[in-house]
Amino acid sequence: MASQRRRHHYYHRLRLLIPFISAISGALLILFALLSFLAPSPVDSDHLRHRSFLNVPEDDAVGISASRVPSGGGKSDRHIWSSRNSKFYYGCSNASNNFPKAEAITHPNRFLAIATSGGLNQQRTGITDAVVAARILNATLVVPKLDQKSFWKDSSNFSEIFDVDWFISFLSKDIKIIRQLPRKRGKLMTPYTMRVPRKCSERCYQNRVLPVLSKKHAVQLTKFDYRLANKLATDLQKLRCRVNYHALRFTDTILDMGQKLVHRMRMKSKHYIALHLRFEPDMLAFSGCYYGGGEKERKELAAIRRRWKTLHISNPDKERRHGKCPLTPEEVGLMLRALGYGSDVHIYVASGEVYGGEETLAPLKALFPNFHSKETIASKEELEPFASFSSRMAALDFIVCDESDVFVTNNNGNMARILAGRRRYFGHKPTIRPNAKKLYRLFLSRSNMTWDVFASRVRTFQRGFMGEPNEVRPGRGEFHENPSTCVCEDSDAKVKRDSGPRKYGKGYNPTRKDAVIDDQNVDDEPEWLDMDDVEDQNDPLERGLFNGTGLDYDGATSDEPELEEILSD
Repeated sequence: MASQRRRHHYYHRLRLLIPFISAISGALLILFALLSFLAPSPVDSDHLRHRSFLNVPEDDAVGISASRVPSGGGKSDRHIWSSRNSKFYYGCSNASNNFPKAEAITHPNRFLAIATSGGLNQQRTGITDAVVAARILNATLVVPKLDQKSFWKDSSNFSEIFDVDWFISFLSKDIKIIRQLPRKRGKLMTPYTMRVPRKCSERCYQNRVLPVLSKKHAVQLTKFDYRLANKLATDLQKLRCRVNYHALRFTDTILDMGQKLVHRMRMKSKHYIALHLRFEPDMLAFSGCYYGGGEKERKELAAIRRRWKTLHISNPDKERRHGKCPLTPEEVGLMLRALGYGSDVHIYVASGEVYGGEETLAPLKALFPNFHSKETIASKEELEPFASFSSRMAALDFIVCDESDVFVTNNNGNMARILAGRRRYFGHKPTIRPNAKKLYRLFLSRSNMTWDVFASRVRTFQRGFMGEPNEVRPGRGEFHENPSTCVCEDSDAKVKRDSGPRKYGKGYNPTRKDAVIDDQNVDDEPEWLDMDDVEDQNDPLERGLFNGTGLDYDGATSDEPELEEILSD
């Protein structure tokens, strides 16, 4: 009986508490809903962490959330200013004895003209491949025309950027080159205009272009960029290297100014880093990436994106997860400091208009106060002869970047690829490409780890992306970026190395520590936007749907800028 009374009393008190508990729960739900409405989305929150600007607190350290970046950077397991294995390799591009001289194979009535496309470095690939294409066709090459109507709006011709006399004479044994088409009945020959598909092979040129060339005698190939296959016969690949690394030399005017800039950087410090920073509004609009600028950023980039009617709107998070977004200036700075480059390092930055201006650059400048560009180390009067020509200004940056002790890029565009290949050929000078796919996840969680942990993981993720020999298996990647056919191993140095004391035991190969498993390298390769697959996707010719051997294709262009024109440099 007593137990029943106690149970009844307990239930009575519980019934009295239920309305009170319900009221508290309802209030909490309303409060949670209000907070959810006011708080930024998870995507915004993640990306806002990317845009967090750095302060410089006491003790000469840069504070990043819960982490602190020491002014000395961090420990590094590699020599930060050179490749330790470069002495075992050298550039080798001489023709073999089986490669006939030009005079023996050139047909007298075959003339190949080329119209390049894009900015300086994209045009450089076109010029290089044009020489090889003419050699395949046993034709005389006309000095290539440079694109003067593209997004870059540069009126320069070939001889105003490159030393045309050197170009013709250096390649004279490989191919005959003339400045313009010959006259026929008192008039300059009019070439038959057509276009070849992307990555056209040797057989492709022989089947598609040669019949037309034999009939018309003069052919002009339009929009000539990446129109030659990546894999060719060894002698043709070596010819590519002779053109790119020896025959294509800037004019004396450009070279002299470029060397002045290099000298001024050397006067400031024994070593310097060159950073090719692609973070222009057009670049970001193309990429479809998002960097935490809220509605203002979305509207601004969407307005730019509308210029390209065929550009699909992508998922920003997906693009970034897949490593297809360029690193922010802050992220590049953090990566470099984690790799061991201290705040006293001098850095030369080659870039166009940076989206967000000084606010966006502030974190990088806080990490590397010794921040330079051609505009800061040269006077306005010195740059005046170049300032109105985007390709000539780009050529100055090219020289300073090429001569740097370390070259860094935040994307994998044409200039980055060209310089990566060139630096491999001339001694494997350190060339740092971000492993964007893995670094993205690390940057998201950097506030939850100490600096030492963060730096250690950056160094781990960057193995295979530092410009060391054997990072990429021969034949993989773009040839202009990985000219493996033209990089040989020094047999004498190898013998000395192999005959030395085996500190690490039998079979040790020092080059393998910096090499990566091929599958891993493919997975982590910063893919960026592949212009070879994007452009002209609606063009039957680009899809390989040919209607005969000689399609008359005049290469007409619309007002819509080409994708690769924006991303080329």
